[in-house]
Amino acid sequence: MPIDFSPLRKVLQLERKKGYSDTAVFGGLDRFLAKWTSQNEGKITDPSFLKAIRKLLTINYSSLSLKLRKQQIENIINIIDVIGQTIHKNKTNPTFSNKKRSPIKRKISTINYSIDAPITTFKGISSNLAAKFARLNVFTIRDLLYFFPNRHLDYSRLKTISELTEGNEETIVANVWQVREVKLGGRRSTEAIVGDETGNLRVVWFNNPYIVKQLSTNKQVVISGRLGIFKHRPVFQSPEWEILEDKELTHTGRLVPIYPLTRGLYPRQVRKLMKDVIDTWSAQVDDFLPVQLRQRCNLLVLSNAIYQAHFPDDEELKKQARIRLAFDELFILQLGVLNRKQKWQEQQISTPFTIEAPVLESWFKSLPFVLTTAQERVIKELLSDLAKSKPTSRLLQGEVGSGKTVVAMTALLVAVTNCRQGAFMAPTEILSEQHFTSICNLLAGAGNLEIEEEFLHSYSGFLPKPITVALLIGDIKGVKKRELQQRILNGDIDITIGTHALIQKEVEFKELGFVVVDEQHRFGVTQRSALRQKGLNPHMLVMTATPIPRTLALTLYGDLDLSVIDQLPPGRKKIKTKWLKPVQRHHAYSFLHRQIAVGRQAFIICPLIEESEAIQAKAAIAEFQHLSREVFPSLRLGLLHGRMSAVEKEETMYRFRSCQLDILVSTPVVEVGIDIPNATVMLVESADRFGLSQLHQFRGRVGRGKEQSYCLLLADNPSEVARERLDIIEQIHDGFQLAEEDLKMRGPGEFFGTRQSGIPDLRMAKISDISLLELARREAGIVFANDPKLKNPKHRLLVKEITRIWPEEDGEWS
Repeated sequence: MPIDFSPLRKVLQLERKKGYSDTAVFGGLDRFLAKWTSQNEGKITDPSFLKAIRKLLTINYSSLSLKLRKQQIENIINIIDVIGQTIHKNKTNPTFSNKKRSPIKRKISTINYSIDAPITTFKGISSNLAAKFARLNVFTIRDLLYFFPNRHLDYSRLKTISELTEGNEETIVANVWQVREVKLGGRRSTEAIVGDETGNLRVVWFNNPYIVKQLSTNKQVVISGRLGIFKHRPVFQSPEWEILEDKELTHTGRLVPIYPLTRGLYPRQVRKLMKDVIDTWSAQVDDFLPVQLRQRCNLLVLSNAIYQAHFPDDEELKKQARIRLAFDELFILQLGVLNRKQKWQEQQISTPFTIEAPVLESWFKSLPFVLTTAQERVIKELLSDLAKSKPTSRLLQGEVGSGKTVVAMTALLVAVTNCRQGAFMAPTEILSEQHFTSICNLLAGAGNLEIEEEFLHSYSGFLPKPITVALLIGDIKGVKKRELQQRILNGDIDITIGTHALIQKEVEFKELGFVVVDEQHRFGVTQRSALRQKGLNPHMLVMTATPIPRTLALTLYGDLDLSVIDQLPPGRKKIKTKWLKPVQRHHAYSFLHRQIAVGRQAFIICPLIEESEAIQAKAAIAEFQHLSREVFPSLRLGLLHGRMSAVEKEETMYRFRSCQLDILVSTPVVEVGIDIPNATVMLVESADRFGLSQLHQFRGRVGRGKEQSYCLLLADNPSEVARERLDIIEQIHDGFQLAEEDLKMRGPGEFFGTRQSGIPDLRMAKISDISLLELARREAGIVFANDPKLKNPKHRLLVKEITRIWPEEDGEWS
């Protein structure tokens, strides 16, 4: 137990109040001090205090003059105060007393190389070490500055040994009484006995005998780690440590950064290196945000934000650093997309389309359903775009089954009536084939089938000339492929539907006027741009069935106008959703049997395997064989996976669509585009491995007909986060509400994956932080409105940063 100094201090203060008259306690101060010292002398570890007490006892307080009495009393009170501040640090000031830093005011080192120089230019980083950092995508000094920790351990709260608690992350300052090399588990290790004024403690470092040479008796050390119990005694096992010196701590006694690692990099090594880099370079970073903007938004100076993101003084500054750095990412992102939109719409001229009302009226009447109000609104927005000389750039969002395809087809018909070709690009061959089939079915209802060839159909009867639709995918080989490419070039094909095959250099259009990109988040900006470049500034519609909250959509895709189909066709029933535990698996299989017995069909989605499409296909085959032989031997099962040829996939889909199969076992390739009205059950294996949006997409594959549909989610051993996801998908059926929930659960940049979206990586920004998204968007809008070319001298550093982040925009800002 620590010494309780309060009784002694009260007596000494009373003696001071009584004018050092030796009347504070009955029997005099000498008697009181002798008794107090005999009770506590064994606990006293501070030599100056023990010396002062013993001196006072030796010289006899009662025999001293008033002047000397005052001097001795004040001396002891001062020493008590110093010791008390150390012992009770955690109570009076709970965080470790690191020197408060202001990196931007530090003495700036003279550096004769660029922030974009290779990391090997920094002292202490060899080419061998640089190769290890390269595996973490760290190549330059700038990369190191933005190589942020995954998290921080809070070692800032200082405790005495007597206050330590088993199992908690704790920090102490102690003296080294003994240090030696020992063998633990047959391995050379280090053992130390350390102590403070409240007790002693054993510390061991397994498999690390080198610490013996770094520690020495009577050194003061700071130790941070988790306290364990070994043979009923407390012990620190392999904690962080450093010698207490007159300099800032790195590994202990603070919020300690935990960095991403790879083979050959170690936490202590990386932390020390990062401390040196941040100390040297953070003050050198130019702040590209205009001063007024930074002050208006109450943001940290960039150099300080970088420092605090790595080695924060406290939690509040760590939070402020994240806000500043996240704002930067979102602000630069928004300026980039605003520039892209202006560059496309104001610097490009497209062909305005004439809207033939009788043709559209005939088309709408031929449809086997009535358009919803939402579809009519979106079509009106799109037709308004197409009538302008500025090229259309519109993002169409709509739930699975909301009717996006008919909207796209309406615009494609407008292009064809204006003697222009249309292109419809989808991310998978299955989805491309699905669109080809559904569009041909719609055209068959409006006109007459004139030509029916493999991968090509032609319809007449409702346009002045026949309309020809073709499918172009990677599986089409040789002569047929070259024939289709030639007919596209000749202008004989009006609408071409396909995959990435559409953007191959061999594909050329005679006069491409309208482009549709489905499931656009599966394509990068480069791929969308490549398709657009097949024509002279064609109009473009990009579509997604993944609902995106409006603010997020405007931020990530600010270069696109936004339309939303927020209404499903009438008569759709809510899909009943239930997640099941492993013991309920046989109930799920029994339910499938009952549904199939009354004429329905079902999907079974195999577990998500991320290694490769080949491994995923192999796992799907194994699951298919297991289900066919052991679970549903009397039923007709089909298999669908990404490694099958287009012919095999189409044959399987044809058999399933025509009810020749009862169950379709599939990899996640079924996520989009499959439309089977008779399928009423979606069973997802290992549902805990999928995100909310993907589960919602799977669920949308059923419920396309009039019968009640069901989604069963099997999860063997879901984590706490996965349980929360499964609870949410059970209760919420609205895609946009699910998207909001998905955002809350995602980390930086995960909602789509920024690389696929063609936007800069987000390291600090959390896309769930809608208020920061809105702030960045508002500020970017102000800057762009006042200075769209950023010619103002105060934007010089901002231009430099934008061209670094958006290299393809270089030249637009200079």
